[in-house]
Amino acid sequence: MIRVEGLSKTFADGFQALKDIDLTIRRGEIFALLGPNGAGKTTLISVICGLVNASQGRVLVDGHDNVLDYRAARQRIGLVPQELTNEAFVTVWDTVSFSRGLFGKPKDPAHIEKVLRALTLWEKRHNRLLELSGGMKRRVLIAKALAHEPDVLFLDEPTAGVDVELRREMWEVVRGLRDQGVTIILTTHYIEEAEEMADRIGVIRNGEIVLVENTHALMQQLGSKELTLHLHEALERIPPALSGHALTLAEEGHALVYTYDATSQQDGTGISGLLADLEAVGLQVKDLHTRQSSLEDIFVSLVREHR
Repeated sequence: MIRVEGLSKTFADGFQALKDIDLTIRRGEIFALLGPNGAGKTTLISVICGLVNASQGRVLVDGHDNVLDYRAARQRIGLVPQELTNEAFVTVWDTVSFSRGLFGKPKDPAHIEKVLRALTLWEKRHNRLLELSGGMKRRVLIAKALAHEPDVLFLDEPTAGVDVELRREMWEVVRGLRDQGVTIILTTHYIEEAEEMADRIGVIRNGEIVLVENTHALMQQLGSKELTLHLHEALERIPPALSGHALTLAEEGHALVYTYDATSQQDGTGISGLLADLEAVGLQVKDLHTRQSSLEDIFVSLVREHR
């Protein structure tokens, strides 16, 4: 659906925000773009949407060059900005209908109703925007972006400032849009949001794409697991007979933490050998549990590697 080729952006003051980016976003997927503040996320979205001119490279939206054939490219895109930019005294119905008209689309009350109902805004359609909560205002921005029936929806920090319950409701809305065939690209600071929703994840750092991977595969490839073994009696130090295992003491000696590769098969994790060695040295385990590294752990390590 979107192909970015050799894209760079240097501003007038000489700052290079984007550096030779190549990126392909598949039709009908949810793609999450992660990166620290100033990494280039919003600049990249702005260039794809035609709001900022690239210094080099090109962007194709459903095969349409967003410079040479900008009307066709732009008509396929809906953008939900990070900032709340609604007119305070306009009703929900009017502002969404107006957004549809901006793209030259004929009036279609049935489509507007469908969008408002999907976003739980139907009962608020006659309310002025100043009467809505912050979460509802953000839903109105999504409704406006969907008013002209785009094939691609960009969500720049869609749940910023939204409480946890409403955030999860909006996740369901986004999944529903994906199921209808809309391609979703979102930026987020909520790591769990990307882990929960995205089919693929891209990481951007200092204007460069450092990784693009399937979410599940990323967890499998870069995730590690920890096995915590709670002991009956505390240890002052790890016995020399266990030095061949990746163990650390925790909980004031009452636990051993074993780190292993999450992608290893059962016999490759070393757990069976570890348990046998524990028994051999006479250590008794009263409880154990595992923890897999989260996407946040992976993201932090990736950003550190590319500093």
